[in-house]
Amino acid sequence: MQKTDPCYTAYVQVLKSQLQPAMGCTEPIAIAYASAVAVRALGCLPEKVNVAVSGNIIKNAKSVTVPNTAGKKGIDAACAAGVIAGDPDKELQVISSVTSQQLTAIDDYLSRKVITVSIKPDARLFDILVTVEADGHVASARIADRHTNIVEVELDGRVLESRELQSDEAQADPNEALLSIENIYDFANSCDVQEVAEVLDRQIAYNEAIATEGITGKWGAAVGKVLLDSYGNQDVRVRARALAAAGSDARMSGCELPVIINSGSGNQGITVSIPVIEYAKELHSTKEQLYRALVLSNLVAIRQKALIGCLSAYCGAISAGCAAGAGIAFLNGGDLYLINHTIVNSLAILSGTICDGAKPSCAAKIASAVDAALTGYQMALAGKQFRGGEGIIKKGVENTIQSVGRLGKDGMKQTDEEILKIMTQG
Repeated sequence: MQKTDPCYTAYVQVLKSQLQPAMGCTEPIAIAYASAVAVRALGCLPEKVNVAVSGNIIKNAKSVTVPNTAGKKGIDAACAAGVIAGDPDKELQVISSVTSQQLTAIDDYLSRKVITVSIKPDARLFDILVTVEADGHVASARIADRHTNIVEVELDGRVLESRELQSDEAQADPNEALLSIENIYDFANSCDVQEVAEVLDRQIAYNEAIATEGITGKWGAAVGKVLLDSYGNQDVRVRARALAAAGSDARMSGCELPVIINSGSGNQGITVSIPVIEYAKELHSTKEQLYRALVLSNLVAIRQKALIGCLSAYCGAISAGCAAGAGIAFLNGGDLYLINHTIVNSLAILSGTICDGAKPSCAAKIASAVDAALTGYQMALAGKQFRGGEGIIKKGVENTIQSVGRLGKDGMKQTDEEILKIMTQG
């Protein structure tokens, strides 16, 4: 692909915009971010706070530990951390620098019971509106569609900041509409890797660090550690699954290490990168080869999620694991044909796995997603494939991705509603 091709510039921009650092699960962190922005507009400590959110935000923030809060979980904890200690200039690292004094203040603020949480009427799939009040003044901040997409900030009814929302929530970034597997493969082979080396180096460093912490520390259900203890660390296929799961083990349980996200998700960022990194070590790949494989795996994941949206009843680990399989195929010298069939095969295995919010079991879903991707890759190597017309699989990789996107975005809407009812009503 030539640099003059519009897709070239778009793909570089997609990587730079999507591969951002975040501390903790991105939904509660987005709540903390919106809270910090609203408080900055208000200019003082609020006497009342209302957090109005979409159902998907409740689902993803309900059961996950918020970092730097001494193990607290949920929307109230995320909001209080943003109000007391949030630095909105740090976006998804908004509560990365909580002091011991601020931690005490967070506890005190929560004890006042001034935070209320409600379902936002007419909410988009990803929608957060934080309203704060003090001394007769009211300020608010709204984030929609993407975790850092501040669409409106108000103070006493006066608009301080606003941004127009796209009609299609799932394709809020027009650059993502230009993604295709064939062009991604071309770009991964031909791009000047120095243009994206900085973001990829950060992805490698951050995500390896939290994966290592997940293995060595005591986090969550220790899915990654269980896999290594059960099957050993000599087989790269085990390590790829275990270390990816371990990163989620730590992240879902409040580890304060940042990760580099993909499609708005730290778990997906870990899943698209750690298995590819482990295979690069096993194969003694050069840094450039690893860069190019990560370019492909990251963009393949974004291609899939662009059709589904950042939040859905469809588990994002599945699309991310599929992308990691494509990256591993690429790293092993696979051509476009092999990569296409790796993607189709892996999507045929686990598509439809539900997302029931962020919590420790996400690590096990990641391990399963990577396993499915590796199975899909081995099938492709053996010349075996699932064919169009079998279930939701269509002829051709793009048609299959479209089919899965339709399933995740439209077909699972009622599933999403039922999951939320189960989680909130018992």
